[in-house]
Order: sequence, then C-alpha cells, then structure tokens
Amino acid sequence: MKEHDRFESRNPCDGSVVESFPLTEAEEVEERLQMAVDAFERFRTTRLEQRAIWLRRAADLLERGSTTFSRLMTLEVGKPILASKAEVEKCAWVCRYYADHGADFLAASPIDTTASRSLVLYQPLGPVLAIMPWNFPFWQVFRFAAPALMAGNVALLKHAPNVPGCAIAIENVMKGAGFPAGVFQNLFVDAERVADLLADPRIAAATLTGSVRAGRAVASEAGRHIKKTVLELGGSDPYIVMPSADIDKAATTAVVARTLNNGQTCIAAKRIIVAEEVADEFETRFVAGMEALVVGDPMDETVDVGPLARAAILEEVDRQVRESIEAGASLLTGGARLDGPGYFYPPTVLSGVPAGAPACTEEVFGPVAALFRVPDVDRAIALANDTRFGLGASAWTMEPEEQERLARELEAGTVFINAMVASDPRLPFGGIKQSGYGRELGAEGIREFVNVKSIWVS
Repeated sequence: MKEHDRFESRNPCDGSVVESFPLTEAEEVEERLQMAVDAFERFRTTRLEQRAIWLRRAADLLERGSTTFSRLMTLEVGKPILASKAEVEKCAWVCRYYADHGADFLAASPIDTTASRSLVLYQPLGPVLAIMPWNFPFWQVFRFAAPALMAGNVALLKHAPNVPGCAIAIENVMKGAGFPAGVFQNLFVDAERVADLLADPRIAAATLTGSVRAGRAVASEAGRHIKKTVLELGGSDPYIVMPSADIDKAATTAVVARTLNNGQTCIAAKRIIVAEEVADEFETRFVAGMEALVVGDPMDETVDVGPLARAAILEEVDRQVRESIEAGASLLTGGARLDGPGYFYPPTVLSGVPAGAPACTEEVFGPVAALFRVPDVDRAIALANDTRFGLGASAWTMEPEEQERLARELEAGTVFINAMVASDPRLPFGGIKQSGYGRELGAEGIREFVNVKSIWVS
C-alpha cells in the first residue's frame, strides 16, 4: 500500500484543500534521476566562486519573494506569519553564509608527514536524496541544500506530502538563481519509491529529518547499499532552571521555546526542569505567560499560536495529554482541543508528570510543556539525560561551575546556557542517541557529503 496517493496541502485553520498534485510518474522519476547524474558530472567541476554566486542569487530571490513565501508556508502548515517571515530570512542567511565561507571549509588541508607533500581534499559525492519534513518547510531544505550544493553535490528533494507548494517554490528559487538544470529537483514520491531510490546506485547519499521510525527505515535501506546518511530525528529537549538564574527571563524565554512554530519543532523546550527553590516562582510566571498567548488565525501578525499542521497531529497531542493526566499528571492550564474548525490546541502546562507517561517519554509535537521539580543540579542533569533522545538542551544558571557541568554533562548535540536552543548556520547542528547522527551547518555540515580524500606524494 502506498503511503500517499497524492501530495496535498490542507489549510490547518479549516481543513480545506489548498493544492493537490499527483505522484511523480516512474518514468519521470527515472528521467530526473538521470538528469541529476548528468548534471553532477558538469556541476562538480564548476568553480566555487560560481557556486557562491548562485547561492547569493538564491538569497536575493528569497528576500524579494518573502511575502509570497511566508504566506505559502503559513497557509500550508499554519505557522504564525511572523515566524514564516523569519524562516525565509534565515534561509537567505544560510545561503550567504556558505557562499561566503564554503570555499574556506572545502580548501585542501596540508598535513605534516614524512612525505614530500601530503594533504586532504574534500570532493563531492554525487546526487543526494533529501527527505524533508513539513514543520520548517523552507529552512530544513535550505540548511541541507546550501552546503551540499556549495560542496558540488546535486540534490533530489522528497518533501513532506502536505507542503507541495513549498517544494515547488523552492525548486523555482534554485532555477531562478541560475543553478544548472538537474542540480536541484523536486520529486513527489511516496515511501515505497524512496526505498527504490536509496537502492539505486546513482544515489550517492541521503539525508532525512523526521521521525525515529522514518530514520530507522532510511538508515536500514541505505545501510544495505553502504550509503552515507545524515539523520535528524527529533527530541525531547530539557530546559533546566537553577536558583541563580534570572527567573523572569528564563520563564519568558521558556514560553517562546515551547510554543515556537506552534510547539512543532524538534528543539522545543519540552521538559522543563526547575530547582525546587525557585519552582513556585517560575511556575507562576511560566503558566501566566502561556495563558497570555493569543491563539488564532496565523495570518494575523498579533497571533502567537496557530493551528497544528494536520488532524493526525492534533489527535496525537490530545491523546498524549489525556493519557498523561490519567497517569497522574496535574493540568495547570489548557489541556483540551479547541472547539470549531481547524486543528487548534491551546498552550498547555502539565506538572507532576510520572515516569512512563507520554509527556515524559514521548516527543509531544504541540504547545504542551511538562514541568518537573528537582532538588539540585545533580538530579537536574540525571533527569535531563533520562531520555532516548539527545538533540538540544537549554540550561539557566549564573554559577560558572554549574554552567561548566551542564555544558559538559548534558547528553545532547547542542547545549545553550542562558538562552533557548536554536540552529545557527555558524554552528554544527545534530543529535545523539535516537535523535540521529551526523551534522548539518557549520564547517562540519558542508563536509558530511564529501569524500575526505588523503593525498600522499613522495
């Protein structure tokens, strides 16, 4: 059975169909795959300076089309319009970042050995299959594409089925920027076809941002064919607040960190762990902040939280909250899906969540926070690490020794001290444990899909 018969976007505010596209026919998939192979043979030899020019043009096109692209994202996934505008700006940033720094990251590295000359080269692998999610429909694609294309690879995009408009828009940006035909192509294909593509010897590598289940499937199939993969599989990020922290700032930031993109982000502050000494004050401020958020039409710039992206996500979040309460968690605010059309769920805070409850063990992909109280930093670290995920972590303390311990001992790919977790083109991004492996962004990100070739000359 096919995962999807069509790529179809629905307006999360009322469930109405926005656009619908048939799956790409097998013959066209074959044509596009061969186009990618042929394009790579030419593109791999283009000068880095030329690739940088194309990336800068893509950034310019993104900025010029910001209003259109922002409204498209908001229409297809329901994110607040200001968040959509910020996403477009960030995509332009990552394009310019690799245009400016990619050549340095890829420069041959001389190594001191007993040879007369030895060095390391970084050379592109070939066509890379990018399996991307819906929650940041532009950013997730560009944070892969900018470094991958700058390195000389070519890309085939398999986007999420509910954001076809975004997928087409991104492909058009790349074409408009001047990238040669076949360098960046969109495919409307289902999971069955993804397996076929991973098995095809013309696909050199793959990257996926998505669920653990999807990550297992892609890693397993790619592993059968000995192909490089990068996986970002979500998380259950801890947000730790210690007694020396600026409690007002920590609480205010926690509201944003939990509800950004309607709570549908892998690096959201999902488990908020607070020292008992300041827990009452933090809880009061945090709950008040969550209750003050405006829920409504995401096209309205005064709205803080829009609808969840799909009906299935709404059902899942509702189940996780209900089962957590049934297991013994206390409901401090929210906790019930909103009446009326659309996939709206209110900002929700749970406390006293017992071990084993969904809000403790699962990734809740909506504006739902779980509060935990701990006696000291030792217990905070232990609780933060007591998860199968390891993507990001935020910790708030003004004590230098605690800052050092938290930075070193938290099991995560990213740790932010006195700030919310965010991805940044200048820093490598990725996770450990079941949050995946490999890195995007930074110097490390551009070197994921290259052949690190050692050269020895006697």
